[in-house]
Amino acid sequence: MILSVFFLLLLASAGVQAQYQSLPLQKQGEVQVLPAGHYQGNFLIDQPGHIRCATEAVIDAGAQGHAVKITATGVSLEGCHIINWGRNLTDLDSAIFVAARADHVRLLNNHLQGAGFGIWADTSNHIEIHGNRIDGDERVRSQDRGNGIHLFSVRQAIVTDNVIRHTRDGIYIDTSNHNTLTGNVLEDLRYGIHYMFSNNNVVHNNITRRTRTGYALMQSRSLDVRNNLSEGDQNYGILMNYITYSTISNNRVQGVISGSTGDSMIQGAEGKALFIYNSVFNTISHNHFTDSVMGIHLTAGSEDNKIFGNAFIANQQQVKYVATRTQEWSENGRGNYWSDYLGWDRNADDIGDLIYEPNDNIDRLLWLYPQMRLLLNSPAIELLRWVQQAFPVVKSPGVRDSFPLMRPPLTEAP
Repeated sequence: MILSVFFLLLLASAGVQAQYQSLPLQKQGEVQVLPAGHYQGNFLIDQPGHIRCATEAVIDAGAQGHAVKITATGVSLEGCHIINWGRNLTDLDSAIFVAARADHVRLLNNHLQGAGFGIWADTSNHIEIHGNRIDGDERVRSQDRGNGIHLFSVRQAIVTDNVIRHTRDGIYIDTSNHNTLTGNVLEDLRYGIHYMFSNNNVVHNNITRRTRTGYALMQSRSLDVRNNLSEGDQNYGILMNYITYSTISNNRVQGVISGSTGDSMIQGAEGKALFIYNSVFNTISHNHFTDSVMGIHLTAGSEDNKIFGNAFIANQQQVKYVATRTQEWSENGRGNYWSDYLGWDRNADDIGDLIYEPNDNIDRLLWLYPQMRLLLNSPAIELLRWVQQAFPVVKSPGVRDSFPLMRPPLTEAP
């Protein structure tokens, strides 16, 4: 009796394995069409070809496993409405699962609705993911949902013009090199775009809104991040953690607010437009960081970065810099635009005549004793600032912009 109960419990814990079947396709010229109808089950595509779903065709996985598993090279799957696949994240339950070595797969204009992963590509190359709409399940806790698009050990993927909402992360790139992400819209997520251990990637013209971090760039190098928008995100607009030899340019980050990180990896959730942690040898230029709790925060050895041509506008605090030596934030005689700069331009060359130093000893006192902000514009604080400028006996390391711009530079971000 005890052995029988144990055996039943073992079967229950193992779960029911999905039994894959073929889609009932109809050939129309070069295309195989899935007719209108409701198709329940788990489906396997193990032969190359172009599959297009009719408008009223629905694939329903019955809350079990992958809805569609692709194991063949050269498959195109277009216009399919896929719902109700499994939500076991350990088993990688996905609406569309692209198996290892299934190369040259194209996933076009599909609509995916469910709690697990939307699209998971595993050790495949030359994948195109275009024009898909992926909606997670808001009834499930954020951390228990799958990512919208997850690339693991993938090369030469092109991910364009997808709309992803209410999944865990929008697009997660893990150990994947030489991929391109452009024109994606990512809303109401944990991280909009999340990079881990991935090199030589292009991230252009994407939009994040209402995420807990717009662009989480971690443990990667040679990223080209340009012309992206972060709007109304919490905690961080762009987070750089162990990023090297990368370009962050022409991005617009606006309205980052304080919130709960829900993630213990990095402490602090002060509403930072740009947070740079232990990242070196990067070029950060021609970005707009506006209307956020904090414009930019550098810490943990984030030195030797080129920071110029940016605009820091109407942030409650423009800069927080924690390091052991002074950093010059200008390049070839051009610095950054600071909306709180109080200098002048006597020769009308659009470069301020006074050096801008946002990190003086008064700022450090404010970091240590936030209640002092009540006296921020008082005569006593202004007198202390004047004294430290006139008699710089003890000067802490900080940021110096020797060529502050009098006008904000243009940006090509959305």
